[in-house]
Amino acid sequence: MTENNNSAAHQGFFRRIWNWFWTPSGVLSVGFTLIVGFLAGILFWGAFNWSMEMTNTEEFCTGCHTMETNLGEYRETIHYNNRSGVRAICSDCHVPKEWNHKVKAKVMAVKDVYHELMGTIDTAEKYESHRLQMAAQTWTKMKQSDSRECRNCHKFDYMDFTVQEGRAASEHQRALDNNMTCIDCHQGIAHRLPEGYQEEYKRVVDELGLSPKSEPQKDAMIDLDGIRGYLNQNSKENPGG
Repeated sequence: MTENNNSAAHQGFFRRIWNWFWTPSGVLSVGFTLIVGFLAGILFWGAFNWSMEMTNTEEFCTGCHTMETNLGEYRETIHYNNRSGVRAICSDCHVPKEWNHKVKAKVMAVKDVYHELMGTIDTAEKYESHRLQMAAQTWTKMKQSDSRECRNCHKFDYMDFTVQEGRAASEHQRALDNNMTCIDCHQGIAHRLPEGYQEEYKRVVDELGLSPKSEPQKDAMIDLDGIRGYLNQNSKENPGG
């Protein structure tokens, strides 16, 4: 008798929950609202993720008139055509893979839309006048992130120095010894370098060395003197930069 009473009580409890779930409250039932909200959330997430991926395509990145200069320079580099057949597109270098950094980069990209509308670099002359400033902004971001996007494909841990050319192996060992990052040596890897880039890059290094925002560099104990020594030596070897 007791077992029957318990069973009936349980059934009654679940029936009340079921009825509450589907009974209209105001206009819609709780269950209907939750299901519609869940489906709407899936559709929103899918649309949001699709838009994020669509804005990462090479076609989208190079769709603006002002990107024609970048596109032409990029097509002449090893990142576009090479013996391995692996191509890095704009987003591989300029858009982080990690979700939090990616969303931040997309939000910051709004300024590019503004400058496109304002025609900040819509002529060759304007582009050249801003080239050094744009390069310095990119160098700063790459220094602050320890060349994060470069390391999506290139990591010291995966390099076999014994099969690299002598100079490449030597410079990569120097980078390891001095806690340098990719952009310290590889400015201009995808775009033409501006006049005076070496002095401007030294300024970026010095500025980050004194800036509170450069905590990642301090944590990694980057040897700024070692980087400056490399940059000074490189300036002597390539005086035309």
